[in-house]
Amino acid sequence: KIDSGDTAWMLTSTALVLMMTGPGLALFYGGMVRKKNVIATLAQSFVITCLVTVLWFVCAYSLAFTTNPDAGLNKYIGGYADFFLKGVSMTVANPIAATIPDYVFMMFQMTFAIITPALIAGSFAERFKFSGLILFMSLWLLLVYTPIAHWVWGGGWLGGDPKTPVLDFAGGTVVHINAGIAGLMTALFLGKRVGYGTDNMAPHNLVLTMIGASLLWVGWFGFNAGSATTSGALAGAAMANTQIATATAALAWMVVEWFERKKPGMLGLASGAVAGLVAITPASGFVNPMGAFYIGIMA
Repeated sequence: KIDSGDTAWMLTSTALVLMMTGPGLALFYGGMVRKKNVIATLAQSFVITCLVTVLWFVCAYSLAFTTNPDAGLNKYIGGYADFFLKGVSMTVANPIAATIPDYVFMMFQMTFAIITPALIAGSFAERFKFSGLILFMSLWLLLVYTPIAHWVWGGGWLGGDPKTPVLDFAGGTVVHINAGIAGLMTALFLGKRVGYGTDNMAPHNLVLTMIGASLLWVGWFGFNAGSATTSGALAGAAMANTQIATATAALAWMVVEWFERKKPGMLGLASGAVAGLVAITPASGFVNPMGAFYIGIMA
């Protein structure tokens, strides 16, 4: 049955994860670019939020989480039954998260689909046409994110096969490795940055970056603890592990920077915190606090 407590927590988590893209990621990246490019950088996160929302509604959710009528194909891609959300119910529980409405699970997963392509934008900040961004993100969502989400979380060959179980609690494979590889590929494709090493490319406003990193940190509790899909003990454990790993990673980065550059910096603290958030994500529901502490140091 649908549980009101679980539903309330998942609605809260959905709002927290949505906050991670805009304003969180937008400000995090916006503060690190040059002043002339800050509006364009903010606009990237904003338009990705709008674009992915519509594509998720039209077909991406169905392809990621609906059972394919062809059993052989279901290992690799979902079906078409929920195009335009026509089979998604307001009153029936979701088959994957059995105590929350189908609509709520769809919305929660939508926020993951929104932030993942937005993460990639940091690898080509100041270097991508707006029209190219829209085309690239649309294709990447449908051709890369959607099938991998199905493989791991939608009953595909990685998460659904007991012989090859992938333990990805909140997106280490689907979100972070996926976006990281895409970011590396776009950077390699674009080549060396014009003016790098000669022009002044220092971050124009680390206050924005600090605010963005803080919003990411808060929103990440919805990301990790929300992935329990219940408001019980597992969500509490994921939340505690997230906090411990993030704080530890930020301090570890600060210490290394203190030795390397003779003084700590705000950008280093923010970078360390985000590294800790990323690293603990796939393990947040599987380790204890001591494990989270070690993950934070290594990250």
